Amino acid sequence: MKHVGIIGGGAAGMLAALFAARAGARVTILERNEKLGKKIYITGKGRCNATNACDKEAFFKNIVRNPRFLYASFARLSNLQLLDLLESLGCPMKVERGDRAFPVSDKASDVTGALSRELRRLGVAVRFGARVESISCENGRVAGVMVEGGESLALDAVVVATGGASYPSTGSTGDGYALARAAGHTIVSCRPALVPIETKESWCAELMGLSLKNVRLSACVAGGKRFYSEMGEMLFTHFGISGPLVLTLSSLLPEEGEVRLSLDLKPALDEGTLDKRLLRDFAAAKNCQISTVMDGLEPHSLGQMLLRLADISPYMPVHSVTAAQRKQLVKLMKAVPLTVKGTRGMEEAVITRGGVQVKEVNPSTLESRLLPGLYFAGEVLDVDALTGGFNLQIAFSTGALAGASAAKEG
Repeated sequence: MKHVGIIGGGAAGMLAALFAARAGARVTILERNEKLGKKIYITGKGRCNATNACDKEAFFKNIVRNPRFLYASFARLSNLQLLDLLESLGCPMKVERGDRAFPVSDKASDVTGALSRELRRLGVAVRFGARVESISCENGRVAGVMVEGGESLALDAVVVATGGASYPSTGSTGDGYALARAAGHTIVSCRPALVPIETKESWCAELMGLSLKNVRLSACVAGGKRFYSEMGEMLFTHFGISGPLVLTLSSLLPEEGEVRLSLDLKPALDEGTLDKRLLRDFAAAKNCQISTVMDGLEPHSLGQMLLRLADISPYMPVHSVTAAQRKQLVKLMKAVPLTVKGTRGMEEAVITRGGVQVKEVNPSTLESRLLPGLYFAGEVLDVDALTGGFNLQIAFSTGALAGASAAKEG
């Protein structure tokens, strides 16, 4: 019987252990935290957006980097198969807006609980507080691991499922990259992804906490064509902007070049229609101050900011506003300019962009092409996706394939 060691007990590690044990292997999880699935507890705001129930084509459109690499992993455990698995383990699931799947209970602990119970039933050994320092080799293949404190553990195969470097408080501190690098693997530069964006414009701080719905955020590289334009929700912060639209954009930012943003506050109206709307509002309140009219169009703080950006006094009577000033307001509401200064750090990122170079890993088995007996699963790999349950599914699918492959004799 093969003895498979799983480094990391998160989403990828738990599935790797489950599939390896079901394939007949003896399995040991080495988890540096005090419990399994620590990061799972904070996904979906504590509800665990375990996967997305969309069709396969739509699913792969949401994978930002190296989607083709994941075909075999998805074939081993698809999103619908994951839902069936969780249901069979006593965790009823439901599908909400945007095909996002959650436990019926809205408790992430039900997902980790169901998986943990199955691992216990399968006889998987779990060692907590166990940080792996190195992977040992003999005769050109994996022979075991060295655990912090000097203990050597003999193993026939090792699955590295340590996660990325985002949310380091959950134990994801990039240990897997060091282990992979020591085995000769190339690590694609790691950056925070699905993360809030800092802007060069300081006025965003004055709108801190203001949330906007049904707006359109667009982005282009200075002097280049637009590479992002989506409708949805966003939020102003003390450093810039955040919210669903912004997190998605952060994963698509180019590595070089100044990125300029355009915020359309009235995407349902073209400039001409919006101008007519302003003319009607002005006519109805011609003796009022311009700030009163803006209050009917936007939240007060945003309306005041638009007037400031347009260099219009909020106390100006509506009948004194010139046609040029009105058109300037229309242009602003259709395209508030912002400039990306950078992103927030790893401690605020949902996932890590970058990781183990996928060309050095066999996509059919997730075994290292450089060191036989070494497998990779989850966020440690250079694969990532947009929000909506896709990244957790990647972890579950790659974990399932890596675990099943590691358990095979030969």
